[in-house]
Amino acid sequence: MEAIVSVIRDLGFVQWDPVPVVAPSHHLALWSRVGNFRTSDLDKLLWDEKKVFEHWSHAASIVLTEDYPLHLSLMRRYPGSLSKSWGGWRDRARKFLAQHSELRKKILRELKRGPLQLNEFRDYAGRKRSADGWGFGSDLSTMLFHLQMKGEVMIVGHDRNRNIWGLPEQFLPRWVERKALSEEEAEREGTERSIRALGVASPSNINRYFLRGRYLNLKRALDGLMEESRIHRVHVEEFGGRGDLYVHDRDLSLLESLEFDGWDPRMSLIAPFDNLLAVQEWTRRLFDFHYVHEQFLPEAKRKFGSFVLPILWGERFIGRLDPQMDRKDDRLVINSVHAEPGAPRDKEVASKVAETIERLGDFLGAKEIVYSGRVPSAWKNSLR
Repeated sequence: MEAIVSVIRDLGFVQWDPVPVVAPSHHLALWSRVGNFRTSDLDKLLWDEKKVFEHWSHAASIVLTEDYPLHLSLMRRYPGSLSKSWGGWRDRARKFLAQHSELRKKILRELKRGPLQLNEFRDYAGRKRSADGWGFGSDLSTMLFHLQMKGEVMIVGHDRNRNIWGLPEQFLPRWVERKALSEEEAEREGTERSIRALGVASPSNINRYFLRGRYLNLKRALDGLMEESRIHRVHVEEFGGRGDLYVHDRDLSLLESLEFDGWDPRMSLIAPFDNLLAVQEWTRRLFDFHYVHEQFLPEAKRKFGSFVLPILWGERFIGRLDPQMDRKDDRLVINSVHAEPGAPRDKEVASKVAETIERLGDFLGAKEIVYSGRVPSAWKNSLR
């Protein structure tokens, strides 16, 4: 459990996505860093110890409860805490909240009596779309999203994949610090956390990562942190010097250690919504790797599969895996494996790919791993 908290602290957030084609994406993101862990431990951290909670950070995410003052700063200013990168969302949110003030009061009044699922609210109207064109379904579900962003409601549990909604004052432990950071403090903290998580980051990368689209004066935050030598501007030769890039002062020793040969690379399978893929511009620039969420494409347009896990070997993405967990027969079915151009073709790497897939199967509780014939010819002897 300490390792799970430590990972989320380093990353800032882990994106929540419950789709169980293989396993929920947040389970896979943690597994790739922690190794085999009990998913019940994550549930304990969320619902019993409450050291982490669900909130909208980069997207729907798991974040640290110790960071509550940071998130509370944004909540109390919502929708004014949204930057221009949200487009017309801020004005639409203001209009929606003003027009549906009675619905807000009803929701909060009902939740005072205890947590509820969406369909348990009196104003639940099935899947009727909001007249305002929001993508959340009904006015009720739209209002719950806005109230979550404002910090007036929060997710306090799940019934399968359905959210259970409650009030923060009834759910959060007494030890949680409820004094919000100032706007300037929140932007500086978010900036530092993004730079540390990404390693090297541009202003655009920072804005798209932790506290996505909530930096109203990022330049001021960067200038202040530079002046205090908490961050440093760096030049990456391979990038041609385009744009400003920053590294955190605490990571300078890591940057210097790149000159040594003591690093031992390992192999990982990366979740579809992993933090390594959260900022596509950064992933392409740093790793020369382009990832598309093909599960959102029509089947005929998919190139690699429906739930694709990139294969990371040390500092290179060398392939992609399209797996599916057959829970009826406890089998991990590997629909296809694809090697990236220039990927290593030697037996050692092929064996490590197979071993990593076996570790995934072990984490999922699979009794068998079944391969299709769609595997790279150079890796075929190991992937069967």
